[in-house]
Amino acid sequence: MAMQNRRPVIGIIGNESILNDTYHVQAAGMMNCHAVAEVAGCLPLIVPADPRVASVAELLESCDGFLLTGGRPNVHPSEYGEDETPAHGAFDRNRDAITLPLVRACVERGQPFFGICRGFQEVNVALGGTLYPEIRDLPGRMNHRMPPDGTIEEKFALRHTVKFVSGGVFARLLGADEVMTNTLHGQGIARPGSRVVIEGTAPDGTPEAIYVKDAPGFTLSVQWHPEYNAGADPVSRPLFQAFGEAARAWACSGAARAA
Repeated sequence: MAMQNRRPVIGIIGNESILNDTYHVQAAGMMNCHAVAEVAGCLPLIVPADPRVASVAELLESCDGFLLTGGRPNVHPSEYGEDETPAHGAFDRNRDAITLPLVRACVERGQPFFGICRGFQEVNVALGGTLYPEIRDLPGRMNHRMPPDGTIEEKFALRHTVKFVSGGVFARLLGADEVMTNTLHGQGIARPGSRVVIEGTAPDGTPEAIYVKDAPGFTLSVQWHPEYNAGADPVSRPLFQAFGEAARAWACSGAARAA
């Protein structure tokens, strides 16, 4: 009975950091943990994104769904057939080695994932898409990067609209064809990957909301950061609630198979 009532486990993909300039850690923002626990209603489990300590196969068996978090390092351009340049920024090749095959496996299995910012970009690359190294350098594009100064509230403030395809997955879930979001990213989708459907765009045409066509599970991903103020924000809350429902359905199907 206890196992039947357990919360679904969400693997929150961590990011490598160096604490006090000396100590290597894997970390995930508490915003992500609170959104998963309090809004999605699931158990947050921070996953070290390093293939030396965890395999994709083990993660798929241990978790009911995955939150592909944002992070300062970018997906390495070699993953989408391009050479590295200074504009591509910092990288985390260990995270690439975990998340890209993890996305492909989840799409095939129907196991839910929710991509955020870098996670949104990982989904596109995992399915064969490409990225622009710096959105603000493109003609006609706005600066989508996080403000360099200010409080957390100021950095995560709502800054631009996202317009959805009318009647699409996001518009139906959020009950609106246009919403306001924050923006804290430098890179963005150039060419969408195979089966990647762009359903939301910023005013300058930058892709902001995607899903994977004909995938059997939850594959929604967004370029903004819905984990901020997720319980109170009318855009963030339904996204995390729907993700939690998908994780519960996956967990229940696994329990049924085990029985």
